[in-house]
Amino acid sequence: MEREKRAENLLLAAWATALIATLGSLYFSEVLGYIPCDLCWFQRIFMYPQVIILGIAIVRKDAAAARYSLALSLIGGIISLYHYTLQKVPFFQHYALSCGRIPCTGQYINWLGFITIPFLAFTAFMIIILLSWTVMRQQRKESER
Repeated sequence: MEREKRAENLLLAAWATALIATLGSLYFSEVLGYIPCDLCWFQRIFMYPQVIILGIAIVRKDAAAARYSLALSLIGGIISLYHYTLQKVPFFQHYALSCGRIPCTGQYINWLGFITIPFLAFTAFMIIILLSWTVMRQQRKESER
């Protein structure tokens, strides 16, 4: 019972992370008017569904959904890391391919000299990865008993 509650809490934390990331990206685009580049759209594609998937998992008490959030977050995290690299590593900035109407090397925000929108997305994906991995590890331990 205690382990089930722990898995629920971990899924809730992952859901809250996905929700905050989703609302944050919508705030940047819809309130502040920042137009997302193509890589930002791909990151959204891998973040937004997690609000629904993890929300359903919490309601149904289905810890197996951690597999899906892990897969989505791994792909989204790789895209975020690549996008952040394009923004912060001069070599990649000079050789970056065109990224649609809005350049992927652009930085709408640059808090403390390193926090950009892709950095925020990467952080959210990493939190969800760690939480999902913990849920999956816990489930594996329970199935071995």
